[in-house]
Amino acid sequence: MNFNLFDNTEKQSSSPFPTQFNEILEKVKQINPSKYAQTRNFINGAVTYLSPYISRGVISGKLVLDQISKKGYDKSTIEKLVQELAWREYYQRIWQHQKEAIWTDLKQDQPGVDHHQMITSVVEANTSIEAIDTAIKKLYQTGYMHNHVRMYTAALVCNIGKAHWSMPAKWMYYHLLDGDMASNNCSWQWVAAAFSSKKYYFNQDNVNKFTFSKQQGTFIDDSYESIMDMSVPKKLMQTAEFSATTVLPSTQPPPFDSNLPTLIYNGYNLDPSWHEGEQANRILLLEPAHFEKYPVSEKVINFILELAKNIKGIQLFTGEINQIVQLYPSSTIAKEKLISKEHPLFTHYPGIKENRDWMFPEVNGLYPSFFSYWNKCSKYL
Repeated sequence: MNFNLFDNTEKQSSSPFPTQFNEILEKVKQINPSKYAQTRNFINGAVTYLSPYISRGVISGKLVLDQISKKGYDKSTIEKLVQELAWREYYQRIWQHQKEAIWTDLKQDQPGVDHHQMITSVVEANTSIEAIDTAIKKLYQTGYMHNHVRMYTAALVCNIGKAHWSMPAKWMYYHLLDGDMASNNCSWQWVAAAFSSKKYYFNQDNVNKFTFSKQQGTFIDDSYESIMDMSVPKKLMQTAEFSATTVLPSTQPPPFDSNLPTLIYNGYNLDPSWHEGEQANRILLLEPAHFEKYPVSEKVINFILELAKNIKGIQLFTGEINQIVQLYPSSTIAKEKLISKEHPLFTHYPGIKENRDWMFPEVNGLYPSFFSYWNKCSKYL
């Protein structure tokens, strides 16, 4: 069992996303809902770049909604932005209800599957579609990909390349700073028609329009009807297994007060405001068993560690939750003292599980489609 207090003199993350809490809150204040609605599908659009912070639990969709509501925008101005935030919340509700089934085809078997591997040219950013290759390289460099290009990539892999969505979803999750498993998996399934009524397709004209590229003569430089009927292009035929590992930091034992409650943080809960000012042991828990099952890149781990520095007094522990339980005189006491936030990935945590901050806490059922869910949510706007 090893612990370590953070050294705040450590080298800062090279990510283009700031990790200081005050800078993150400033990004929230700078949101322009009107420009977002008009331009979000373009790669240079006025997107918020808040998804890594929402995914990591630094802020919530509710915080964003509260902030833009304070500015007095009318409902029609903010609706598109709130709707996109609600997609994330909708997927979280699905995850709550479906649990591990989030890794299975949720609505129907994905149609037109030739294999369950990863397409080599996609991993190598060598698909011959320049805008997509550029976006994949940027993903590797920054841990971020614009949402519209994520849809292109998923459609290229699943619908044109005829791969099942699950392994490619693991590949993308591994690299994403905003790697929210529900949003990632359900979005791939939506594109591949495992969680929607039809497959999503695109062509070169569409790519050129939204990425400002001018490429011609590619295998997607055709009509939608022709692309839907085409055989798998040669460029997408080579496949391979995607496998990855996560190297976690090793740590040393810290001071620990067994008379105090222990707040458990993780890569999905890095909220600096959570129980702020209260006396407690604060532990960022990185469980090897979790990352063996759901690996993420070194860039993602470093991002998590940098974000955690916003939490006063937090200590890093690379180990399993049962090792924290053993720090208390008995498991009974531990269950009374351990506090975490409810989350589908961490149901194995003992102790008290507090609710996350939801935009629409009143709407918590399992809905068959986003718009059936949104019709309920919009009444509370």
